[in-house]
Amino acid sequence: MPLDAQEVVDRRRLTRRLSRWRLAALALVILLVLVVAGFVARNSFGAFGGEQIARVQITGLITGDRKTLDLINRIEKNDNIRALILSIDSPGGTTAGSEELFNAVRKVAAKKPVVADLGTLAASGGYIAAISADHIVARRNTLTGSIGVIFQWANVTRLLDNVGVSFSTVKSAPLKAEPNPFTPDSPEAIAAMKVLVEDSYDWFVGLVAERRGMEETRARQLADGRLYTGKQAVENGLIDELGGEEEIRAWLAKEHEIGDEIPIRDMAPDAGFAGMSVQAVARLFGMERLAGLLAGPQAPISGLVAVWEPQMVDR
Repeated sequence: MPLDAQEVVDRRRLTRRLSRWRLAALALVILLVLVVAGFVARNSFGAFGGEQIARVQITGLITGDRKTLDLINRIEKNDNIRALILSIDSPGGTTAGSEELFNAVRKVAAKKPVVADLGTLAASGGYIAAISADHIVARRNTLTGSIGVIFQWANVTRLLDNVGVSFSTVKSAPLKAEPNPFTPDSPEAIAAMKVLVEDSYDWFVGLVAERRGMEETRARQLADGRLYTGKQAVENGLIDELGGEEEIRAWLAKEHEIGDEIPIRDMAPDAGFAGMSVQAVARLFGMERLAGLLAGPQAPISGLVAVWEPQMVDR
């Protein structure tokens, strides 16, 4: 029996509604899988697969982000994990964030060996992360070092003069909110910032001397802010040897009797199933918006920084 036009329209509408409901149900199932995967990963961390060596990537700017610190704390507490490899490729970050990471890794090192594996760049705060390890391995042409602290700010007073804009400020003391980009730099403000930088620099140099077993005068000679290649860093005592995973395995076997039969497992903050992050699983299913929400907001970089950044303008 042929259908009239209205019945055809009604059936098409019903089909579209069912398709939307099916898509919504599929999205809900995927979301539940992501939530369950994240929950299982957080609550059964390292519970399967027997003994293992954890490898954690330290990349980009080091800010002491809570997820990475939580991951390292869980590695410290897990008896299945025999050793930790820090795979570092970072120009550095904030001094406070680098200090937090250093302290977290040293807590791991009190229970199990830690090795730093330096990639292309492990400078400033990246080098602080490296010396938190018991043994440091780098490539021949790795760039490392850049031992130092920097505080930078912009001064836009000349620009404001050109456009005819001025700022008025009422403050409790001369050095409150200094340095101020809207007023000329005062000698007092620069002196105050210099004291901050020198104090953090002294801490950094002391850390290098302590962790690398050298006199502070020698550490200060090396801490003029320059970068070193992996080869130069070995010669100067800033790292232990050139190589990669093979050399790391050899050191673990010789010094801690951790053989090749123990697998290396890459671990990431908020690991989901198959070692993937929850955000990565979301992206796998094409759910970019959900992945962005799971990642959360990025913390701004502020305060004193131990970071390598080449100057592009001669001032």
